[in-house]
Amino acid sequence: MPQPQRKFPPWIKKRLPAHPQADRTRDILARHRLNTVCRSAQCPNTGECFARGTATFMLLGNTCTRSCRFCAVEKGAPEPLDVSEPERVALAASEMKLSHVVVTSVTRDDLPDGGAAHFAAVIRELRARMPEATVEVLVPDFQGSRESVRVVVEAGPDVFNHNVETVWSLYPQVRPQADYRRSLRILKTAKELKPQMLVKSGLMVGLGERPEEVEEVMKDLLQHGCDILTIGQYLRPSPQHLPVVEFLEPSHFERYGEIARRMGFRAVASAPFVRSSYNAKAVQKEANSK
Repeated sequence: MPQPQRKFPPWIKKRLPAHPQADRTRDILARHRLNTVCRSAQCPNTGECFARGTATFMLLGNTCTRSCRFCAVEKGAPEPLDVSEPERVALAASEMKLSHVVVTSVTRDDLPDGGAAHFAAVIRELRARMPEATVEVLVPDFQGSRESVRVVVEAGPDVFNHNVETVWSLYPQVRPQADYRRSLRILKTAKELKPQMLVKSGLMVGLGERPEEVEEVMKDLLQHGCDILTIGQYLRPSPQHLPVVEFLEPSHFERYGEIARRMGFRAVASAPFVRSSYNAKAVQKEANSK
């Protein structure tokens, strides 16, 4: 039986006034028939990001082939691949005048390459239409395929991101179809293929992990070539998803941030509302400054 939602503490509440730019962002996305992880995953920062004229494009449809128990994205049989999507993403990004474009996707285990060639096509379209913009990809684990990682890396993203999402011990409950070590290998492969490219990962906290486990994730990520780390509070999308075990106070996120920087990450974003692509341009800039 679904458990009731926990009451949000004061630091989790977020109110934003309506902003005309947010409507313009929604209009551009609708005209180009594009999905965003912002809306599909019920990101709490959607209003803020749309009001700034930014969004994270979600490729390969709106239906995921996996059933991660934290994620609000629809699960089931995916839609056919749309070969017009790369051009539509580039057109929308250009119209939005983005200087840093972030693209992610649902997981597509039904595709032989997991969608890697589609990611590469999007990167090429963005490079052709927006040569001054930087490109960040947040990819699935491609079932551990080194060849799929190679296809994406060789297309030339500025930032290669793959989230480990949680600590190793919670994978069976949180990501039952994923593998912690496989995710680490994806990051290591990307770094080996292009050492000068920024590699990024992130995780949620509040799912029952212990602080020492979070520090172990940090160490593992650094050992596998990760440059940038994001840490945010898990928020339950609905009563059918995993419950929040703990709402960590902002001071805990500051502490994790301090530890991560001391360990050697080039850039860290750690706060309750941090999500993988939140303020991605600023985080990339911080990493490049070191």
